[in-house]
Amino acid sequence: MLLNDYMNENFPSLILKPPLFYNCAIGIRFELGVDWDSEYNYEDSLYIQEVYKRAVTLFESLHLQGEEILIVVDVNDIGDGKSYKHKGRIFSPFIHDKSILYKLKHTEMPYIFPEDDEDGKYKTHRFTLECKISDLKYISLLKAICNQDLGIQPSIFHRIYFLNIKRKTIFHVYDDRGCDLLATSTESIRDIYHAYNDWILKYDKNEIDKLFK
Repeated sequence: MLLNDYMNENFPSLILKPPLFYNCAIGIRFELGVDWDSEYNYEDSLYIQEVYKRAVTLFESLHLQGEEILIVVDVNDIGDGKSYKHKGRIFSPFIHDKSILYKLKHTEMPYIFPEDDEDGKYKTHRFTLECKISDLKYISLLKAICNQDLGIQPSIFHRIYFLNIKRKTIFHVYDDRGCDLLATSTESIRDIYHAYNDWILKYDKNEIDKLFK
């Protein structure tokens, strides 16, 4: 499935960029990291292990092994002379069978944050891959996303979205602090809302609770 078709069919008024939760009618914002302190920035710390646990648990609760997903990776090109032609290689360490990378699609588009691009010189390179959950080394990938601001390797600084074709959801871990889960209906994610209610970000919990009542 093409990304544009998926978005037009399921999220026609949504632009795929953060903060997703505040731009979609149906969604949950979960807290991953709790009570952060700079001295916790090592992989075996209780803080980091809880971040990993929550990210992986939520991902596995939402995605079944045989389900088809679209993975979307946005790479910023801020005119610093770097070539992004082969940035799709970001997928390679996190894919079991590298042959599926032939399906990787690339689109160059205007910078996704135009407010930060007064001269209109920046670009966003969007890479999209359709695959099955079972094709992914998703635990390693999620950990790398969570590591981006913690000085822990491996880490990924690009924005990565997981779009579940069957369940019609979007899952986005923005960093170790939290993640957004969007859906086309409350019923499709009600089970996750109940199962992990204690992980919902307190700042937004009242609004989220109203959605599911």
